[in-house]
Amino acid sequence: MLGHHYTRTFLETAVASMNAGCNLELSYGMKNNVFTHIPQALAMGNITLQMLRDRVWPLFYTRMRLGEFDPPAMNPYSTLDLSAVQSPEHRNLSLDAAVKSFVLLKNVRGTLPLRARDLPGKRLAVVGPFADNPRVLFGDYAPVPDPQYIYTPRRGLEMLPANVSFAAGCREPRCQQYSQAEVVGAVGAADVVVVCLGTGTDVETEGKDRRDLSLPGHQLELLQDAVQ
Repeated sequence: MLGHHYTRTFLETAVASMNAGCNLELSYGMKNNVFTHIPQALAMGNITLQMLRDRVWPLFYTRMRLGEFDPPAMNPYSTLDLSAVQSPEHRNLSLDAAVKSFVLLKNVRGTLPLRARDLPGKRLAVVGPFADNPRVLFGDYAPVPDPQYIYTPRRGLEMLPANVSFAAGCREPRCQQYSQAEVVGAVGAADVVVVCLGTGTDVETEGKDRRDLSLPGHQLELLQDAVQ
């Protein structure tokens, strides 16, 4: 109603949302809630009681499965405390989820994964605005992690038995100011080059879309300089 002008009134918006299958409203920053007009829509015959029941049922079914209506002693979530935060079990689970969710588009000659036994004496270069900037590594709506548990690509690669050089090239994802000499100097004598590029919430997030899928700023130039 406000952004796309698909509807004109709160009542019309409530009806359209219900008909589309929406059953939960998040009206952040609005003085009035859309779904408070559902009783009026029901009284006017714009929606049926059965439709209302169909929309409400999954909400309470989920809450029941979460134990929200059980006595606290029966709800396992009520016993959690700060000891569960960043516990070894949860960190190992996060690591396992990260490893299993990687998407590898191409792996010429089995270059990856890098193996520690193959790296002694080798020179690694890690470059790009995402190589050693913890702030840009997390997406929209991501939690704020404890800094001691954040491993940037540079920090992770420096744990390997190799000589690691680093150059950001540009300090932030928009990459408006690019130091070609910095990148070329870091990769010049390297046996392996890891280029860390992307967008991050500086460039795209909820309500902030991009016109195309190109790498921002000088990032493509940085990539070309790193692998030529």
